[in-house]
Amino acid sequence: MKAVITGDIINSQSIQPEIWLKALHEVFGGADEKRWEIYRGDEFQYLLDDPAEAFSKSIEIKSKIKNIPGLDVRLSIGIGGHDFLAPKVTQSNGSAFVNSGRNFERIKAEKLNLSICSDHPEFDEMMNLTFKWMSVGMDNWSVVSAEIVNIFIRDSDQNQEQVAQQLNISQSSVSQRLKRANYDLIAETDLFFRKKIAQL
Repeated sequence: MKAVITGDIINSQSIQPEIWLKALHEVFGGADEKRWEIYRGDEFQYLLDDPAEAFSKSIEIKSKIKNIPGLDVRLSIGIGGHDFLAPKVTQSNGSAFVNSGRNFERIKAEKLNLSICSDHPEFDEMMNLTFKWMSVGMDNWSVVSAEIVNIFIRDSDQNQEQVAQQLNISQSSVSQRLKRANYDLIAETDLFFRKKIAQL
């Protein structure tokens, strides 16, 4: 079982593409075209070997893009099989790709920014309701909220004092930013997501 994230940059035309391209490169790191690719201008696809990582990676992508004023991202997580690995991820095949792609087209029409589709309807229904509630807050993150979430989602072992020094702010300011971003809820949801994925 694999996970595929299909997404696009919302309001990508409003800024130079180099800015959000750099942000995506920072999220996906050194992964090659078998793992991630940008296509049709501002759409992208990313393959994860471990589906349990799909939610946290989606939050990492969203927080990185929302760190850029005026931008947001639409993300469809597909969970399923991986039948064929092509030289480019957009040419690969399997139910993870089909679920992600079809769900992506659906959420574009419904104007949702985070959704999941697997071969398990009850799991999808439960997680998508959770994602809808979470999106009420996440879609309205300020740049500051997105920044603090991105820092902790990439390295949850950091403590608030370390991050305060990194940002040159007080520890209490870090705590306030985490509360405004509802980071505790994100962390709890990540644990819940991993537990439910393990049961599929």
